[in-house]
Amino acid sequence: MFPNRFIHQVTPLSLLPFLLWACLAGAAPVAEDQRVPIDLRRTTLVVADIDRSLAFYRDALGMTVVYDNKIRSPRSAASDDEAERVSRLVFLQANDDFVGVLGLLEYQKPRKPEPATASQPFSIGTTVKVFNLENLEQQFEQVRGIAGVTIISEPSPRNYPSYDGKSTIPVLVSIVTDPDGFVVELNQLLVESVR
Repeated sequence: MFPNRFIHQVTPLSLLPFLLWACLAGAAPVAEDQRVPIDLRRTTLVVADIDRSLAFYRDALGMTVVYDNKIRSPRSAASDDEAERVSRLVFLQANDDFVGVLGLLEYQKPRKPEPATASQPFSIGTTVKVFNLENLEQQFEQVRGIAGVTIISEPSPRNYPSYDGKSTIPVLVSIVTDPDGFVVELNQLLVESVR
């Protein structure tokens, strides 16, 4: 799916910004005097087949479904047949019920066409979702078995500079694309604290 020249361009240095952000996954909220007036609550992915996406995010990664509903328009439509537009919206969460929620949105009526060409991972306009797992190697085997997942890099140890630059942060890192082509970094911190 992706040219080999791209896969060889993914280097530990090119992934550093994503990884350092990911290392904060287990961090506590910032101190009250450092808070800003905004929280990033949810990222919603428009997908071709929610059930296929749930096999990845729920079944392989272990996220929990907290919302799963059809949205019909007009709202008075009692069934999909009566509705002009129908979509299904699912919210999944990991360990926080306020931030870090992942939305999956499938347009079912009318169906959205799939893009003619897939975007290249790590190109302008694409996103990278970073998940910190407790046992990456075990969960990676489940990820490997999900239809439509493309493995960009297998789990491998990497050392990144610490925040103060005096030591390193050891991390087990892998990169895949989900069934819709969204880039997902799966990592496991190999230390208790990164700061």
